[in-house]
Amino acid sequence: MRKKIIYILFFLVTFGFAQNPVVNSQVETSSIRIGEQFQFKISVNGTENVILPKMVLKGLEIIDSAKVDTINNMLIQKYILTGFDSGAFYIPQQQVFVRNQAYFTDSLLINVATVEIDTTKIKKYPIKSIKSEPYVFDDFKMYIYLLLAALAIIVFWIYYFVIRKRKVQEEKPLYKMLPPFEEAIYKLNELDSKLLWQNNHVKEYYSELTEIVRNYIERELQVPALEKTTDEIIEMLRDFQNANTINTSKETIKKLKELLQEADLVKFAKSKPMSIEIEEDRKDAQEIISNLKPKPIKKDELE
Repeated sequence: MRKKIIYILFFLVTFGFAQNPVVNSQVETSSIRIGEQFQFKISVNGTENVILPKMVLKGLEIIDSAKVDTINNMLIQKYILTGFDSGAFYIPQQQVFVRNQAYFTDSLLINVATVEIDTTKIKKYPIKSIKSEPYVFDDFKMYIYLLLAALAIIVFWIYYFVIRKRKVQEEKPLYKMLPPFEEAIYKLNELDSKLLWQNNHVKEYYSELTEIVRNYIERELQVPALEKTTDEIIEMLRDFQNANTINTSKETIKKLKELLQEADLVKFAKSKPMSIEIEEDRKDAQEIISNLKPKPIKKDELE
């Protein structure tokens, strides 16, 4: 008797669950034409702790989803679906969690049919010949741009290599080379006008002053004085004096040595001579230039 009661209770519980499944799915139609929309609905017995699935479909597309509804302690989710390819497509089982327990909906088959076209009712028209379109700017813009680019290159080439070159040649001043002595005196006067040492540029002043003297020696005696050290220049001039090839005195060579040494101290040892010493060095530079000349070559020596 006890076993019979248990069987009856088990049958009632099973029958109750079979009649009222926890989750359910249904569609309003199982056959549509391409592009037609239909409704797919998931129903859940219960509204607490329900997690609905994220729909993943193949061959069908979700157009829209309505807001979740609760009716008579049931949770309802509606989707609007459609299909754009003909064929039979399944809405697969959807997993729904209710109170942390998984339940599955039924899979549903949807048939998507093509739209039949009655070709007998289509009005036929004769084939028309190809009509040429009128020309517009876009048809020629590529050629116009290429032509303008080519013209720009030609104009630039003419200006840069012909007109500009000719203009530079015309504007380029032509200087007449002065004799060594006149050039040295001119540059000394030009140095005076710069007022370098008066404006605390003593190093620059001595650099230009000795360069003028060295350049004079190089041009007048035709030796590389700009490339030689102070000792080398003095030794060279003494050799010239001993060989009797220059007109100068030992005093002039001594002043040249002192001037070059003073300039070296200013440039490399940061020496700062007094104003009266700078003026004296300026006078010595002009005196050296005036008293240092090559000895004229006599006609009989040339013969």
